[in-house]
Amino acid sequence: MKIETEVLTPAHWPDVEALFGDNGACGGCWCMSWRVEKGERWEDLKGPKAKARFKQLVSSGEARGILAYVDGEPVGWAAMGPRRDFPRLDRAPSFECDDADRVWSMPCFFVKAGHRGRGVAEALMKAAMTEMRRRKVRIVEGYPVRPKNVGSKIPAAFAWTGPRALFDAAGFVVVGNEGGGKERVRKKLS
Repeated sequence: MKIETEVLTPAHWPDVEALFGDNGACGGCWCMSWRVEKGERWEDLKGPKAKARFKQLVSSGEARGILAYVDGEPVGWAAMGPRRDFPRLDRAPSFECDDADRVWSMPCFFVKAGHRGRGVAEALMKAAMTEMRRRKVRIVEGYPVRPKNVGSKIPAAFAWTGPRALFDAAGFVVVGNEGGGKERVRKKLS
């Protein structure tokens, strides 16, 4: 299986829509969960409102990410961008940091059913690292989910921040919330 990746542009919206489907990837998220502003309730945003907001972000070039394709079909997504683009991260005490203005985040992954466990997330990670280096990003963070038991499989609905093994393989190290359900990991880019 050959996996190709592309950096998100406004022209990719139809591919995002096809990949995320009617459920907006998972539970009506449309990659907006970490973008919830202070005072907003996720329950009021998810679904069609989240889709409209994300479409606007993609159309304006404010949403950043990588899409993965197999035989021309979109099969994966990884969000990335300045940490401040994801305001909910700053409201999570377990993800607190003192240099958020210098950090980029990779808070979300989605791999279409039938393509999981086949290298799509790894291809997304590699392409994201390449793009961030191109943009001269110096520090990148992730918030992977840690399995309850070492080596146990994480159900897809809970793996949307990426599995810890994905970040470990890419050279990230734990810098916060060690042992928590979602840990804060970092990598310095050259």
